Amino acid sequence: MAKFNLTLPKMGESVDEATIVSWLKNVGDEVSADDFVVEIATDKVDSEVPTEVEGVIVEHCFKVNDVVKVGDTLCVIETTSDLKKNIDEEIKVDEPEIAEIPNIEMLQENNNKSTKIEQIDDVFLSPLVRNIVKKENISSAELNQIKGTGKSGRITKKDLLSYIKKSNNKNVDYTEGLLNVTKNESQVRDLSRMEKILSKHMLDSKNSAVHVQTFIEADITDLANWRDNQKTKFLDSYGEKLTYTHPLIQIVSKVLRNFPILNASLIDDKVIYKKDVNIGLATALQDGSLIVPVIKNADELSLAGISKSSNSLVNRARNNNLNPDDVQDGTFTISNIGTFDNIMGTPIINQPQLAILAFGAIRKLPRVVETDKGDFIAIRKIILLSLSFDHRIINGATGGLFLKEIKSLIENWNSDSSI
Repeated sequence: MAKFNLTLPKMGESVDEATIVSWLKNVGDEVSADDFVVEIATDKVDSEVPTEVEGVIVEHCFKVNDVVKVGDTLCVIETTSDLKKNIDEEIKVDEPEIAEIPNIEMLQENNNKSTKIEQIDDVFLSPLVRNIVKKENISSAELNQIKGTGKSGRITKKDLLSYIKKSNNKNVDYTEGLLNVTKNESQVRDLSRMEKILSKHMLDSKNSAVHVQTFIEADITDLANWRDNQKTKFLDSYGEKLTYTHPLIQIVSKVLRNFPILNASLIDDKVIYKKDVNIGLATALQDGSLIVPVIKNADELSLAGISKSSNSLVNRARNNNLNPDDVQDGTFTISNIGTFDNIMGTPIINQPQLAILAFGAIRKLPRVVETDKGDFIAIRKIILLSLSFDHRIINGATGGLFLKEIKSLIENWNSDSSI
């Protein structure tokens, strides 16, 4: 009888493993091609893995919460048509069946306060949520009372903190995943799996790439005023909010065509020039984590197209609804740290890319304005740009000229242009 091994697919350049969240199909279930079999979670997105064949699930190779490497067999599917009638004989009676994740309301209530999270390990909780539950000694009965607002009704950090605040008014500060209960003692915790992955990714980047930063100031007055005048019309015409970031993305994507080395990657001592300009947007989430969804072929999109793609990706990122394809194939990354009123920063290159650009806050500042009638002082809207690039491949002149061209396009924005 023919068997098919459903494996964990490749989900991006920097993603090599995932956690089993839930089995959508149990042992003995019939499946058709393209049916979703298992839900997985990476440090970037949650997604479902479909089967390519029709048949019957005969084996789960991993349990819920197991970590699986790309290429590992998730489950075995018997593809013969006559297996179904024999499935009960082939599965041993004494072999424990791995069931779908139960809904938390279906768990047996236990009013014993000492009941720990270990008694409900088959319920998927993120490492951070699980850590908080353990530290706060929250019972399964209490968890039953919490209505999850996450994907598929899962309990999120926000849900848990809201419950804790209402129940005992403890002064608790969980900042970016750090457990800091205000007490007269130190707190110790292990890094979460996501923190470990991000830490390794950042260290690998700093230890391999030779980071160099260069900065430039741009007068963004005309562009900013144009955006302020057009935003209402833009919303009415396209149903999308027009932010300052959108024309900046458009400018950067066009300039990258003139500087292909900044749109390249370095892998195994080989420089790979990318034919597409795919702009990654560093996006901060409410729990303090970071994700980089990607606008594909940004240089070919209109301003309306960039706005629609950008807004959709950011909204789905913040609602944990990104697909694996949404975070793949980025060729250059932009970080708008001005969102947090930061003037400037020096971002770390998103490997294997070769450069990353940060935009600071737009500020009103006095500047010397040159005219044919002489120089004068005026209040202008100013933005700082910071380019981090890999000096192994990109020299200072190239990085400087790249920023200079972006500055020129910002300062010469056509204020009379329509949307």
